[in-house]
Amino acid sequence: MLGDLLMTFYEVARQGSITTAAKQLRVSQPTVTGRIRQLEETYGVELFYRRASRVDLSDVGVALMPVVEQLMQQEGNADYLLRNAGNLLFGNLRIGATGPYYILRSVATFRQRYPAIDVSIDIGNSQQMIDALFEYRIDAAVSSHTVHDDRLTRIQLASDPMVLVVHPNHPLARQPHVDIAQLASCHLLVREHGSMTRKATETALAESGHELPPHTVIGSREAIYEAIRQNLGASVVPVGEVPPDPALRIVPFAQGAPVLHEYLYCLEGRRTTRLVGAFLDCVVPHVPATQAQAA
Repeated sequence: MLGDLLMTFYEVARQGSITTAAKQLRVSQPTVTGRIRQLEETYGVELFYRRASRVDLSDVGVALMPVVEQLMQQEGNADYLLRNAGNLLFGNLRIGATGPYYILRSVATFRQRYPAIDVSIDIGNSQQMIDALFEYRIDAAVSSHTVHDDRLTRIQLASDPMVLVVHPNHPLARQPHVDIAQLASCHLLVREHGSMTRKATETALAESGHELPPHTVIGSREAIYEAIRQNLGASVVPVGEVPPDPALRIVPFAQGAPVLHEYLYCLEGRRTTRLVGAFLDCVVPHVPATQAQAA
């Protein structure tokens, strides 16, 4: 309420006339008079000297004017900021992902359309990304968890079979395919608990009657690939996440290969906001390598 009163004071002071101020503010003359009277009576001050054809600032009014001018400038700055943010002329899009592989095409499309928006991508496991989304630390999350929650909007990005990735000198590297049971003889490189790739690997082993063999826990997919390049072990990952590299050999499973689904999540309540909605419009589902080659 004080904002309306001060804005009215500011316009009357600028115009030197209640009638002209009323026209500028698009309100009635009695409304302007009432607001000035309310401001003066509330604080027990006199802001204007009334003359026959105009009003002049009192000493208190002269002292108040630069303060109100600053407020009007700040209001103008706020209006400018909000309009630019609403038009995506500045801002930050924060994405959380288990890895960059399935989301980078969508990010590239978004950057082409909205070059003024800064984009950051944080990497973690599936559960960490969902948690970060609910805590408003990110705007969108890429996760392998299939979450059924009315608070979330879910878009499927990919559905890829998992494969064994080994060093070219690994004993299984030259086989055309492997069985799930053969993982029991490998030293596996796995993600931490909460990772869907680890859960899928453990589930596939359990279904074949085996437990997770001796393994090393490594906290990122990129670090796992570097460990494979050093021939420190093998890992089971979605085929769409394996970068082309002569030091990484892909060995498919003969049958029963685990399938990993990758989803993009955002909060349902934020889906229609300008920033999140613009990103969702740029989402490009992942095309498996075999389909891309056939096309």
